[in-house]
Amino acid sequence: MIIDTHAHVVPGSLIETLRTEPRIFPSVRLLFDGATTRIAFAGEAPTRPIAPRLSDLGDRRDWLARNEIARQVVGGWTDVFGYELPGQEGADWARFMNEHLRKAAGTLAALTPLATVPLQNGPLAARVLDEALDAGFTGAMIGTQPKGIGGTLDDPELDPFWDVASARRATIFVHPMYICGDDRLNGYDLVNAVGRLADTTIAVARLLFSGHLSRFPGVTLVVSHGGGALPYALGRLRRNRTIHAEGYADPFDGFRELYFDTVLFEPQAMRFLCDVAGADRVVLGSDYPFPIGDPEPARVVDETPLTEAERRAILGETAARIFRIDCRCTEQTDVDEDV
Repeated sequence: MIIDTHAHVVPGSLIETLRTEPRIFPSVRLLFDGATTRIAFAGEAPTRPIAPRLSDLGDRRDWLARNEIARQVVGGWTDVFGYELPGQEGADWARFMNEHLRKAAGTLAALTPLATVPLQNGPLAARVLDEALDAGFTGAMIGTQPKGIGGTLDDPELDPFWDVASARRATIFVHPMYICGDDRLNGYDLVNAVGRLADTTIAVARLLFSGHLSRFPGVTLVVSHGGGALPYALGRLRRNRTIHAEGYADPFDGFRELYFDTVLFEPQAMRFLCDVAGADRVVLGSDYPFPIGDPEPARVVDETPLTEAERRAILGETAARIFRIDCRCTEQTDVDEDV
């Protein structure tokens, strides 16, 4: 069975609840401009427009069927994670998102949702993750910048979150943020083309040098977009550790524990990733429903020289294991409306 491990959803029920009950989150504003919907958090600039396909489960069901994808692991959209919110309101917002993510998965059985957590506050993120795991989530999707713009995933303030993820053996999907803090990315859509790869590379490199995965050994960490530049730069990272042996963990130790998605598009890049990380550490991804995503995610797998065992692992076997997906349950419920 084919499993897509990298996709996003903003449930229509979430938007509708915000529209009909605007006062439930005092620091969250839902903004309409014709057919365009945005959300503003804590007085910051509004998000980019919420793409209609993020909420259209009928269109998603049809896309999954065309691509013969039986299950899709979905997180929220990083723009609406609400990391800019004050801690407690951010925790309530994450719970609100998780409630509607579960509702979407109940409407379209092909979906396996990943929880949202208030990463701006480590103890609250730990509490919300614990609650989400108790509710049936297998893990969470987190952004690379826990302050919304800025912050690092190896910040000791986040240790309570990582403690829970480790103890509960949660799967954590690391996704870059949209704002990458470099004016040179303005134009040519370089934020999507290269900025997000740089953002991921920096965030995860810090985890490698800090020995994060050795400190929190139960965590399964999945890195989006083929790991950015990490597989290609691994030798350089190890050289950096050689010349700074004091206080730097060997990045290769942590790298061996990582998983990577296939949003690479190029068979040569896929083969290189499999050679460096191991095909059993690579899982199919699409980045649905965004234009920069892969509209035919299995194609790069089909066009890459792989053994049959490697192909099976990438297309679904590894994902079923790390996201705890029962391969016997593939039936999709009908979708009567956007959720």
